[in-house]
Amino acid sequence: MSSTPLASVLFVCVHNAGRSQMAAGFLAHLAGDRVEVRSAGSLPADQVNSAAVEAMKEVGIDISGQAPKVLTTEAVQASDYVITMGCGDACPIFPGKKYVDWALEDPAGKGVESVRPIRDEIKTRIAALIAEIDAKPEA
Repeated sequence: MSSTPLASVLFVCVHNAGRSQMAAGFLAHLAGDRVEVRSAGSLPADQVNSAAVEAMKEVGIDISGQAPKVLTTEAVQASDYVITMGCGDACPIFPGKKYVDWALEDPAGKGVESVRPIRDEIKTRIAALIAEIDAKPEA
């Protein structure tokens, strides 16, 4: 990879099993190698939410190979954008990072029918995020 990514984005939710995994899947799919993508959880689950996997498969994105990861200070320090989705105060704050909280319904325990609107809202927010990153002047 000869070009440096325009930005690094970390998605954080409690279990790193639904919202943050779908967001990471969309960003990696839509931005390609222009953006470095990470996701993590303050209390990671054992596996990615099966309804989230199914909902993403419906739009041609496979997140079935992902696994929930624990949130580390290093991941936050290495990211330009830290997008939280209900992780409360668990996310460490560092100067110079852009923190954004996305208030999204938690897909835990819901069927794929209930996860689809959450997935679609995430896709809309990812498109806006990519536009913001693309519009930023290079440092």
